[in-house]
This record gives sequence, C-alpha cells and structure tokens, in this order.
Amino acid sequence: MTAAAMAPAAVMVDRVSRRFGAVEAVREVSFTVAPGEIFGLVGPDGAGKTTLMRILAGVLSPDAGAVALDGIDVRAAPEQTKLHLSYMPQRFGLYEDMTVAENIFFYATLFAVRARERRARSAQLLAAAGLEAFSNRLAGQLSGGMKQKLGLVCALIHTPRVLLLDEPTTGVDPVSRRDFWAILYGLRESGVTILLSTAYMDEAERCSRLALLHQGRIRALDTPARLKQAMPGALLALTGPDPRALRDALAGAPGVLGLLLMGDRVHVRVDEPEGRMPALHARLAARGLAAATMARIDPGIEDVFVALLGSGAAP
Repeated sequence: MTAAAMAPAAVMVDRVSRRFGAVEAVREVSFTVAPGEIFGLVGPDGAGKTTLMRILAGVLSPDAGAVALDGIDVRAAPEQTKLHLSYMPQRFGLYEDMTVAENIFFYATLFAVRARERRARSAQLLAAAGLEAFSNRLAGQLSGGMKQKLGLVCALIHTPRVLLLDEPTTGVDPVSRRDFWAILYGLRESGVTILLSTAYMDEAERCSRLALLHQGRIRALDTPARLKQAMPGALLALTGPDPRALRDALAGAPGVLGLLLMGDRVHVRVDEPEGRMPALHARLAARGLAAATMARIDPGIEDVFVALLGSGAAP
C-alpha cells in the first residue's frame, strides 16, 4: 500500500444532514476527498451546496452526521480545524477602503503569520494572481475578477492544507476565470486539497471528482469521465433555424429519453442512436423542419445531470 493510500482523507463527510425549519437543505450526505484532490459540488441554486460548505468550514453545525478535515473533528475542535483550512464564501470579506497589500496584511495578522513568511508568501501569491502591479490600489477599485483573485490570495496567506471555495467565479469574466483556475491547478500541484462548489458545468469538467447535488442529496459521485460514461442512453446534437421548434417537435417521440435546449441547438438523448435517427429525421420533415442536422456527440456534465434527475436516480 502506498503512503498516499494510507494517508487519512483530507475531507470526510459522514451522513450529514441539516434542516432550516421545514426545509431539509442537506440530507444524509457522505463523501471523502483525498489529499491534493480538486473535488466539486455541482448543482442548481437550492441544491445545498452553500449549506454544506458552511458546515465544512465550521460556520454552521449539522443536525446529524460528522465532518472531519485532516482527521480533525470539525465540531469537537473547531479552532484547531481553522488552522488547517481556509474558507472563501461567495461574498468574501474584502475591505474595499483598504489597498490590496493592506487586505493581505490584515488576513495574515488574523492567522498570526510571521512578517518574513508573510512578505515571501504575499509576493508569491500576488505573482501567481497577476496582481503584483496593484498592491497599492484600493480593493474597491478592482474589477470583479481581480477582487476574486485577491480574495483567494488572502485565503491562502496562512498556507492552508484544505481550501473551501463556494462558487468562487460566479459573475467573473472568462479570462479571470481561466486565470483563477490556473492558480487552483498550481495549488493542487503543491499538495493543497480543494473543495469547491460551482454552477458552471465547464468548471465541473476540470475537477478530479464531482458530487452532483439536488435537493440536498448526492445523486451521483465519480470522475467527470465516468459520470459521462454512465449516462443512460446516447446523445444527439440537433441544429436548425428554430431550436425551440425542433425540441417541441421531438417531445414524446419513440426512443427519445430527454431533450435539452443548449443555446442554438438541442441535445436529444435517445435509447439507440443509429436506429432512431431515420425516424427522428422523418418526424422533423413532417413538421416542416427537414433542414435540421443531427449528429451523435459526447455528453457533457449538464447532460448527465439532467439525465439523472429525469430518471429519478438517487443514491
């Protein structure tokens, strides 16, 4: 057995549940995250992602179940746990009337980071985030993407072993999102364990493993590749001048397991593609949609999610 296999899980969640009145936000959720892994929580608004993140960070107590970070029970030893983790919520607490450098100094002081280590760590992180030239700029004058990168720098100043990120790139421009992920990949290479929530399916594809959450429960958990392989049926891409008309025309057609409007095309999930395509073309032609093109494609995570929810799959 390798040393990595013998090492304790960086994150352990065991049958965690949490209610808010009559609403069961998280229901018997269990998973583990290995050291150095990027683990994604994926789901729509209200799926339970933020509640679970707050429980992991020790901000919120579960009604039932246990959570451990680096082998430390979060409920039993919250202060000890905080030395090992950093939590970046959706609205990270930057002080907009302070400069970039002052914000970093403030968070370093909170975690009692020594001056020499703070200077070295700050220079390293600012360089990685592309913020070196902005150390004297007020945080309130930064763009949205730069604010998120500064928040990440502040969250990393004390060198945590586990990083919790709650939808860190929501509302951030594509270039800043790319830069943000470049930083995350660098952190993974240095051994930091990352657990993040996201509503962006392209970001979900970048994670080592994913937990698909819906209504507080994990519906599926695996690598992105294996999740896509396990999707029931096969996927066709249908394109034409009126995607909504194409979708409506195939609703209820024999062999069609699901339909998903994706921008200017429709993803059609069928039980058997080669045998169904002639009949689907004929159905479209009968409705005056013969100009549509159809081709088999590989599914994305969004297709998998929709297929699982449509089939009623549950752990």
